[in-house]
Amino acid sequence: MLGLRRACAALLPLLRAGPPPTAAMSTLLVSQERYAWLRELGLQEENPGVYNGRWGGRGQVVTTYCPANNEPIASVRQANLEDYEETVKKAKEAWKVWADIPAPKRGEIVRQIGDALRQKIKVLGSLVSLEMGKIFVEGVGEVQEYVDVCDYAVGLSRMIGGPILPSERPGHALIEQWNPVGLVGIITAFNFPVAVYGWNSAIAMICGNACLWKGAPTTSLVSVAVTKIIAKVLEDNKLPGAICSLVCGGADIGTAMARDERMDLLSFTGSTKVGKQVALMVQERFGRSLLELGGNNAIIVFEDADLNLVIPSALFAAVGTAGQRCTTARRLFLHESIHDEVVAKLAKAYAQVRIGDPWDSDTLYGPLHTKEAVKIFLDAVEQAKQQGGSVVCGGKVINRPGNYVEPTIVTGLPHNAPIVHTETFAPILYVLKFKEEEEVFAWNNEVKQGLSSSIFTKDLGRIFRWLGPKGSDCGIVNVNIPTSGAEIGGAFGGEKHTGGGRESGSDSWKLYMRRST
Repeated sequence: MLGLRRACAALLPLLRAGPPPTAAMSTLLVSQERYAWLRELGLQEENPGVYNGRWGGRGQVVTTYCPANNEPIASVRQANLEDYEETVKKAKEAWKVWADIPAPKRGEIVRQIGDALRQKIKVLGSLVSLEMGKIFVEGVGEVQEYVDVCDYAVGLSRMIGGPILPSERPGHALIEQWNPVGLVGIITAFNFPVAVYGWNSAIAMICGNACLWKGAPTTSLVSVAVTKIIAKVLEDNKLPGAICSLVCGGADIGTAMARDERMDLLSFTGSTKVGKQVALMVQERFGRSLLELGGNNAIIVFEDADLNLVIPSALFAAVGTAGQRCTTARRLFLHESIHDEVVAKLAKAYAQVRIGDPWDSDTLYGPLHTKEAVKIFLDAVEQAKQQGGSVVCGGKVINRPGNYVEPTIVTGLPHNAPIVHTETFAPILYVLKFKEEEEVFAWNNEVKQGLSSSIFTKDLGRIFRWLGPKGSDCGIVNVNIPTSGAEIGGAFGGEKHTGGGRESGSDSWKLYMRRST
């Protein structure tokens, strides 16, 4: 992380340069000289939010805001249902062209998309920081993740295949054939407005699918900017732009996608509550869904753990992206013999976290995404107190412009307190005591979600029990590293109320294809 920060330090003038806005200038940031770099992404005061080979949109105009100061950035004209219908038809037609292109040649197009993203990594990472609120180094890192998955997909485009199996019938062949599902709908969340679309689209494309994307309304500018980059690559190669379509919109568009039988696969990233609704709508039509939902992730620290690893790992996992990662650590189980020592050291580390503007090179911790998120944070802190918890540090709103809250540590709650079992998308870490391995493994697994988990120990036997059938029930199981962070080469996803879907690496590509024998 520090290396990436140093590498990005030279890019910060993009966000800091320029004179302060004057009263005569537009109130939108995109029109102010300080933010002139937004023009490099083709953004203007009002932007069309529909792309299907042509840009348009006849729906509501929605303005997005910078979480660091709550100032309006620019607006996007969203899709209405007529735009959606037109775009689906064009995407289905574009798929007929795309599916006929050999997989390695599809991989070449994805390679070009990755290169185009590389060329815009500075400004696109800056936009992620500006619109989502994560620190600048994370914004750039997120774009880099899309680039990396493009590289991965290029290689995968030459490796996908099914086996030839022995037939029990003389003179017969038994072949397993993989074909694209067709049109993949991709609904992404605000917290990773670039990377999650990249995970899905790059793999879906080399498999031979067309994509239709609906990003979060609060990060619509990122959706538009990314689609502009992709569209240019497709158009330069004389391919239908509708291969990668965009429909910015709200719940009406999301509902239409979930209920639409022409949507051959719907990938949804978001809350467990909304994900359940999506799953039911898709299942009602016997459709296929890929769900990446919430996570109530735990770190378990045993008495033999190296605390020099534990403290920075717990800090990063709990406060990174201001607690708004699906893999954020929300529960910290400490063996009773080291509880007080770790809490004291962790509180000291929290006090050293630099809070500030996301584009400041020294900032480690930025704002929450919306004002509503601040209210949810305060409500969770109050519930924790009412249920017997003690706030060791944090728990308050920071008195400055934007959606800033203090990173918070709460102790004294039982492992099964209602608030502990509630995923709050905010930087609140519940620190809990345990005595025995068996009980804490059970406590790790007792929450409804099953995304990420981690233990810190030097005991090899314990490590393999943790990795085994009676250990963690999560989709991501870590040892001596934080819960947050993942590598594109592995399958990303979780169990239970996290949805069961898998994206990115390993054999996740199979979800974007149908198998024939």
